[in-house]
Amino acid sequence: MTADASPTMFARRESLSSQVVRVLSERIKQDEYPRGSKLPTEKALMEELGVSRTVVREAVANLRASGLVSIQHGIGVFVRDDAGVAPFRLGDADLMQAGNMIKGLELRIGIESEAAALAAERRNAADLKAMKTACDTMDEAVKNATRNTLADFEFHCAVAAASHNEHFSGIFNYLGETLMPRMRRTTHAVDDETLSNLLARVNNEHRAILVAIEARDADGARTAMRAHLIASKDRTLAKMRQD
Repeated sequence: MTADASPTMFARRESLSSQVVRVLSERIKQDEYPRGSKLPTEKALMEELGVSRTVVREAVANLRASGLVSIQHGIGVFVRDDAGVAPFRLGDADLMQAGNMIKGLELRIGIESEAAALAAERRNAADLKAMKTACDTMDEAVKNATRNTLADFEFHCAVAAASHNEHFSGIFNYLGETLMPRMRRTTHAVDDETLSNLLARVNNEHRAILVAIEARDADGARTAMRAHLIASKDRTLAKMRQD
């Protein structure tokens, strides 16, 4: 039994399974159990750590839920090749910093420009209808000076969906749901005329993207989307300077 795994070294306030998780996680982190390697058997861990089979199984289940190991039934438990790779996320606290919002827009430029190019190559009639509906809805928002900017989000969702690559849709939905609520909150700080003018400019940019996608012009769609998001970035920077 190794010293770091001795039951007497475990903190009493931790459950046994939590203690085993901590020990095994540290071994994975320190490359004692390299990525792709097989963990010791249940019996070996029970004997080394002085715990029951139930405790070992609970610990392995927790490691699996954490993305550190995978179970191959009938073969054993293996350290995942991507073990320890932190998932990407943007928290609300991060976005309270205006600079991070700009970085989010820069990320969107790279992702959505390519999605637009693919959309031009792969779009179908339903995709075009979804984009046109979002643009028409936004025209109504301009006319009535409504403060619901959901149509903006729906247009970008439709472009991502038209790429017919679910990864683009998944990434955009995550970024959009994270970034756009914060962006929508900024619209409440402007008067109706200013807001209508802003939405009109944005929707003109959307329609330029739509024209290129409808024409199956991949380069044009990529360029139009990039120009739109760069303009959004510039508008955000201008607003930051005013505040």
